[in-house]
Amino acid sequence: MLRLHLTGPMRLDLKVTPGARHEGFDGWFTDADGRRRLKVKVTAAPEKGKANWAVIKLLAKRLGVAPSDIEVVHGETGRDKTLQIAGPDEELRRRIETIGGGTG
Repeated sequence: MLRLHLTGPMRLDLKVTPGARHEGFDGWFTDADGRRRLKVKVTAAPEKGKANWAVIKLLAKRLGVAPSDIEVVHGETGRDKTLQIAGPDEELRRRIETIGGGTG
């Protein structure tokens, strides 16, 4: 089970694959630094923020929050990203814990 440590706005670590054939979530993994990351695939190209915006829209839809409640706070130009999400902590935690494989 995913354990999130919430202190203020929630942060979520991602591994993003831009230019994918299909959009969706592809499960969880632990990176070399020991961070638990959600794998996200988007069809948008990694140019001029298009992939970031696609990730934000996909995640906002899945979590039931407005895209304006999600911000990329680390990794804007890389595949490893950290997003900050505003919203009711317990509800967000529950929704994030249910994200697994398959499409959004």
